[in-house]
Amino acid sequence: MHQSSWKSRRHRRRGHRHSAWFRPHGSNERKDAGAQQSPQGSSDGHGEAPSTSSTAGSSSVPDLPGYYFDPEKKRYFRLLPGHNNCNPLTKESIRQKEMERKRLRLLEEEEQQGKKIARLGFNASSLLQKSKLGFLNATSYCRLAHELRVSCMQRKKVQIQSSDPSALASDQFNLIMADTNSDRLFTVNDVKVGGSKYGIISLHGLKTPTFRVHMHENLYFTNRKVNAMCWASLNHLDSHVLLCLMGIAETPGCATLLPTSLFVSNHAAGDRPGMLCSFRIPGAWSCAWSLNIQANNCFSTGLSRRVLVTSVVTGHRQSFGTSSDVLTQQFAVTAPLLFNGCRSGEIFAIDLRCQNQGKGWKATRLFHDSAVTSVQILQEEQRLMASDMAGTIKLWDLRTTKCIRQYEGHVNEYAHLPLHVHEEEGIMVAVGQDCYTRIWSLHDGQLLRTIPSPYPTSKADIPSVAFSSRLGGAQGAPGLLMAVRQDLYCFSYS
Repeated sequence: MHQSSWKSRRHRRRGHRHSAWFRPHGSNERKDAGAQQSPQGSSDGHGEAPSTSSTAGSSSVPDLPGYYFDPEKKRYFRLLPGHNNCNPLTKESIRQKEMERKRLRLLEEEEQQGKKIARLGFNASSLLQKSKLGFLNATSYCRLAHELRVSCMQRKKVQIQSSDPSALASDQFNLIMADTNSDRLFTVNDVKVGGSKYGIISLHGLKTPTFRVHMHENLYFTNRKVNAMCWASLNHLDSHVLLCLMGIAETPGCATLLPTSLFVSNHAAGDRPGMLCSFRIPGAWSCAWSLNIQANNCFSTGLSRRVLVTSVVTGHRQSFGTSSDVLTQQFAVTAPLLFNGCRSGEIFAIDLRCQNQGKGWKATRLFHDSAVTSVQILQEEQRLMASDMAGTIKLWDLRTTKCIRQYEGHVNEYAHLPLHVHEEEGIMVAVGQDCYTRIWSLHDGQLLRTIPSPYPTSKADIPSVAFSSRLGGAQGAPGLLMAVRQDLYCFSYS
């Protein structure tokens, strides 16, 4: 009898020592007590001792498996594996909380600081002095001066004027696309009831200090998702918009060529809207319009394991079989080449002079380690910029097929995100999956600016951007346009 009672008391003492390890500590006194007990627990041989390698805040605390130490509340919280609880604390929720704290801090710094300098000792007076002393030629001086202005951009909210303001109040921006002259903005908005609404915003009023733009009255609605879009030059430069619409139910997917004059409320006398046509194309991932004279009035669509090049005038098609989905495309202007980026990571060029059944139509082949989401040909057509779903951005030399520069900082894991390359200004812009807009120098890959989103990070709220040194035309304000949720912002500089 005495022996069983002694065993019971011993079992309770051992259980008390075990619970000291895994009980969440509610105060600093309990936390310190747990840290002091760790050598005893590890030498006792009863259970596994926690690691003390992690730190939280300024003091070292034990890293308990399955628990998270909150440095603000100074206590442990249990990490729950699933989302079946009312208020789960998971690694993802902790990560979201830290990202939101960082975003708010950056927004506060931008409002207080006013100017953010990208490089050490990078200011207008030093650049001017180096230029006068002959250390900088005219090209380098203009490029660095432009980078300085970009790093000092200020955020202003743009007022969108419309005859029916309620039509824009509940619709969320999905995509924006500026035309060649940067005086118009084609927009695709997600509608609450489902589908998409698209229209054109005139940027002629986008000037400091008012920042007002005008939305044309004619808005078009479709119950299908817009997978890809690009400007098309059929009658004149950027006379049409090419839209790739996803199929729904028994309605197949299609590529629609929409004249931009349809969005203008009042047509001038004798002004006809132009060609409006639709081509049945199943499930296009990407599209591109050709400005090459050897493929005049043609557009391309990237499908699953196939590329279609279609003539708008004759309807004739060329089909090229591929081994993967084609997620991005762009035509060269001087050479009859169509560059394609695939889900497999391959980038290849199609020589449009070859027949679709012939051999050797792949003119150039490059390879990324992840799905390629954007390709941009530089003006000389000897270099190509490409980004992928691993967040890698590379500048390729098409003559040697070698990577000559890599741009660090982009964040992407699975999203189909575009690149915006502006050679005239010497910069590149990309929005990451973390909703941060980053601007790099094309010349040396220096990250010039990181702009946080005005709204919390969300998969559904990734901003869409457009950049130009003359937003609104020749007399417009230079800067960056950012569309997120129902708002349009302008980051301007002078």
